[in-house]
Amino acid sequence: MEAYLDNAATTKVYENVRNLMVEAMDVNFGNPSSMHMKGVDAEKYIKDAREIIASSMKVLPKEIVFTSGGTESNNMALIGTALANIRSGKHIITTKIEHPSVHNPLIALEDYGFRITFVDVDSNGRVKEQELLDAICDDTILVSIMYVNNEIGAKEDIPHLAKIVKEKKPDILFHTDAIQAFGKYKIYPKKENVDLMSVSGHKIHGPKGTGFLFVKDKVKIKSIIYGGGQQKGFRSGTENVPGIAGLGLAVKEFYEGYDEKIAHIYALKKHLIEGLQNMEDVQVNAIFEEKKDELSLEERIHMTAPHVVSASFAGIRAEVLLHALEDKGVYVSSGSACASNHPALSGTLQAIGLDKSLLDSTLRFSFSTHTTMEEVDYALEALRQIVPLLRRYTRK
Repeated sequence: MEAYLDNAATTKVYENVRNLMVEAMDVNFGNPSSMHMKGVDAEKYIKDAREIIASSMKVLPKEIVFTSGGTESNNMALIGTALANIRSGKHIITTKIEHPSVHNPLIALEDYGFRITFVDVDSNGRVKEQELLDAICDDTILVSIMYVNNEIGAKEDIPHLAKIVKEKKPDILFHTDAIQAFGKYKIYPKKENVDLMSVSGHKIHGPKGTGFLFVKDKVKIKSIIYGGGQQKGFRSGTENVPGIAGLGLAVKEFYEGYDEKIAHIYALKKHLIEGLQNMEDVQVNAIFEEKKDELSLEERIHMTAPHVVSASFAGIRAEVLLHALEDKGVYVSSGSACASNHPALSGTLQAIGLDKSLLDSTLRFSFSTHTTMEEVDYALEALRQIVPLLRRYTRK
């Protein structure tokens, strides 16, 4: 048996998505910029996908820009907005737990004279509101806060944070990296005071190499990709028609039966956590343990994202445990998949104040609509067998 519990890294493409993509490559394969019918047929995939995505968020189709994925969406939002609004100020606020595709573009902007403030979070990964508000100044043009953290599943109260930020300085633009949140929540950017929002296709059973950026109408943002003027000149380059078609269908399918899907994923999360908490010297992170006397486990985990569990295994290196699980067909992560080529101690785990002895002993388990309870049980049994053996070996 196998248990694929690394869905925060990537998900399996829906079967209907795959079939539609094959159709777009094999039958309606024209260039969407061509004026003949092959081009018109290809362009229809893009139009349909844009309307599906816009409808899911109650925004305008013209406010959706297709990209190659979450990293491009975040770079486009941050660099494009900063450069377009440079005359209004050169200060940007973010948090200490952002994904590298947010953190690194902001660091790069420092070379252009921008000043970046990194706000602290609490032990559950929640942004410290007063510190956020205190950081706002006359020069602040942009705030970027992720909707859901990819390593620990912390969910930020984005509608509230955007509201209080704009109450203090109405002309600030608010961006959220919703790559781990889209599909797991029903997100309505305009209602939530969000000006820019990044999404990736392969986190919601769509194809890799696809994504989009929501850009609220009238927001000043500069293009960072020049060429043939596709997507109204904002993101040049021949559109990835099969990918965009697949992305649109993935969004549609993900939100069908939404309540049942999310309830299923939360049930998986609760079952895994209960199993982990029954193991010796295992700590589940960022699930509001300080509230366990007043709130049930189910109530506390519903304060976090449904699909991510972070757990620390005292005395065992995360990489060793990961590969031991892999040998049994259990696939997990030791953190962000995007940082796996540059291993280092997690900035997120450090930011929430995790004990130093556990920083290199933490794994991430993550679920999707395809994950079964049997997979979770299999993973727990594998852990019950492996963890004591590794600890005995380590102590020798």
